[in-house]
Amino acid sequence: MLGFFSYYHLSIFLFLSLFLSLSHPCFPARTIPDQVTVITAESDVRNNASTWHEFTRFLDAQKGSHVNGMSDLKKYLQRFGYLPGTVPDNTNTNTSTSTSTNSTDDNFDTQLESAIILYQTKLGLPVTGKLDADTISTIISPRCGVADDAAAAAPPPPHGNATLRTTRHYAYFYGKPRWVRTSPMTLSYAFTPNAMINYLSPTDVRRVFRRAFSRWSAVIPVNFTETGEYLLADIKIGFYRGDHGDGEPFDGVLGVLAHAFSPENGRFHLDAAETWTLDFEEERSKSAIDLESVATHEIGHLLGLGHSSVKEAVMYPSLSPRTKKVDLKIDDVEGVQALYGSNPNFKLSSLLESENSYNQSLSSTTSKLSNWPFFFSLILFILFLPTTI
Repeated sequence: MLGFFSYYHLSIFLFLSLFLSLSHPCFPARTIPDQVTVITAESDVRNNASTWHEFTRFLDAQKGSHVNGMSDLKKYLQRFGYLPGTVPDNTNTNTSTSTSTNSTDDNFDTQLESAIILYQTKLGLPVTGKLDADTISTIISPRCGVADDAAAAAPPPPHGNATLRTTRHYAYFYGKPRWVRTSPMTLSYAFTPNAMINYLSPTDVRRVFRRAFSRWSAVIPVNFTETGEYLLADIKIGFYRGDHGDGEPFDGVLGVLAHAFSPENGRFHLDAAETWTLDFEEERSKSAIDLESVATHEIGHLLGLGHSSVKEAVMYPSLSPRTKKVDLKIDDVEGVQALYGSNPNFKLSSLLESENSYNQSLSSTTSKLSNWPFFFSLILFILFLPTTI
């Protein structure tokens, strides 16, 4: 006999331990994930990616702070369009848009606070105005090289689609450029003969790009076909290192992964320094990047889409290593269909129903798990009842 703490109570205690271990919500803690900060020996230079990694020391900095190296963060925000400065122009030219600002000091001033708020707003983060864990984690994540301000906000929803969704987060390049061809539209693409990576099978790479293009053609009346005539292709794809002549040099492992230009430019460049993979089971590197995910994202730019603030969307600007994100979400689909119309064989309502079903299931699961404190209290009450055993 165990006295007050009987075998009966011990059994309930063990049950309680098992219940808590199985039912506690499995949501990641809001910390800076290790996987997006790994800079390995694969990098042969001290690049922008390693500089981004160092931004972790700014965690919890806010207006009034002075931290050595804050000027590098200001340059990052200039680079992607949140502070005045030189930012890439992913339209039809080889130039950059230049203005001036004081980015040489390390002060967290009012201008930087405004830039952080804009960054948080555009990327769907909690708007705090300071460098919290969510913001730092997103900043140091590998991402697309297209500046976030290269796109204009989406227009108000058309009356006919207002019943499907009232909030839109997709965006376009300034001027809302799109490809103009006779119907049915077909765009050709080709791979640069001397700018490929040799550790992936060309056949497998082509298969991945066919799947990426087909995801977009499934929702819009645009077909894509590969051609061997590189110079005549509408879309030209290649892997490059460093400065490759378009005014947007790549920065080595992680950092900027790729960039593409708006219609009808057709240039699509990937950083050859990355560890590109088609299968995470075969590639064990912590810094491995899924080629199909990046290809699908950049094709959205080639079609005229800017970045989305929906984290689940293909057109969200960042992608963590060892992450696969290839399925178009409603935000991606509605954005590109506003440019080209809908593929007659595609039903947006089916995708909407699928996403709603998933969200409701997730919400229901979360709600049920949120009741565990009640069950915990109930079991404790039973556990410490006086026993007559």
